[in-house]
Amino acid sequence: MKRNQNDAQIPINMNLLYEQLLKAVDIVIHAINQNGETIVLNKPILTIKAKKSQPSTTPFRLLKTEKSPEPWQGGTTVMKNWLNDANHTVVFTGAGMSTESGLPDFRSVNQGLWNQQDPGKIASTEALNYNVDEFIDFYRTRVLNVKDYKPHKGHRILADWENQGLVQSIITQNVDGFHQKAGSENVSELHGTLQKLHCQSCGKEYKSEEYVNQEYHCECGGILRPSITLFGEMLPQDAFQLALAESEKADLFIVLGSSLSVTPANQFPLIAKQNGAKLVIVNRDATDFDQYADDVIHSREIGDVLEEWNNLRF
Repeated sequence: MKRNQNDAQIPINMNLLYEQLLKAVDIVIHAINQNGETIVLNKPILTIKAKKSQPSTTPFRLLKTEKSPEPWQGGTTVMKNWLNDANHTVVFTGAGMSTESGLPDFRSVNQGLWNQQDPGKIASTEALNYNVDEFIDFYRTRVLNVKDYKPHKGHRILADWENQGLVQSIITQNVDGFHQKAGSENVSELHGTLQKLHCQSCGKEYKSEEYVNQEYHCECGGILRPSITLFGEMLPQDAFQLALAESEKADLFIVLGSSLSVTPANQFPLIAKQNGAKLVIVNRDATDFDQYADDVIHSREIGDVLEEWNNLRF
C-alpha cells in the first residue's frame, strides 16, 4: 500500500495509527462477510460512542496537540492551483457545513444538540430498545427540521465541481442529504441519512415521510427508525469502505466544517495525508488535526470560502 515519501511530515506514531485503522477494517469486513452471512461481533470495533459534549477518546483518537498552528487567511491563490492541478479531490464535510443552512450542530456551546440532550439516552440503540417513544419524538423533530431547510451555495458549488470533474467524491458525517439535493452524486454518508427509514425488525425501507405522517410501524409490526448510525452501532460498511478507498486515492483532501472529534471518521484526512495528499481544513474553530494540514482557514463561512475559490479558479 502506498505511503507518503515524506514521512517526516507526520509523527512516527501516525504510521502505527494508520496500520491499526486498516487492521480494524479488515477484521470488521471479515466478520461481516464470513460464510456470506452477517454476524454480530461481541465487541464491535468501529462504533460511535456517546460522550456528551466531549470528543471521542477511543484507541484510534489522535493524541491532542499542544498548540495548533496559526491559520492561513490568504491561501486563495494556492488553493486555485491545487484545485486545478489535483487529479483526485475528495471533500469531507461535517456539521459546520449544515449549520450554514440553518440546522443546529451537535457540540457547539450554546446551541449544540448534545449540549441540550444526552445522546446516550436519546440517540442510541438503548434508547430505541427501551425508550422508543422519546426516541421517535426526537427523530421525528429532526426529520421535520431537515425538511424546513435547503442546501446553501457551498453545497451547490461542490455539486458543480463534481459535474466539472474537479471533485471526485464527498465523504460526509451529515445525515441531512443536502449534498444529494444540491446535485452531488458520489457521496459516502458515513452516519447514514434522515431521508430514509427502515424497519428495525425486517429491514424494509421506507421514505422519511412516514415519520412526517406519524406512521411509526412497519407492516410486519416492527418499529420504523431513521437509516442513520446510532450511538453504539457500527458504521455502514459500504460507505466506510468507499470512504477509505477514496481517501487513499486522494491527492487533495478538503475538510469543511468538521471538528474532527469523532472516530473513526476523523481518520480519513490522516489516511489521505499519509498517502501524499494535500490537506486543507476549513472550520470555524481550531481542530487537533490542524498541525497536519497544508492550509487552515478559521472563522469564515464555508460557502463564502468556496465561492471565493470558485471565482478565482479560472
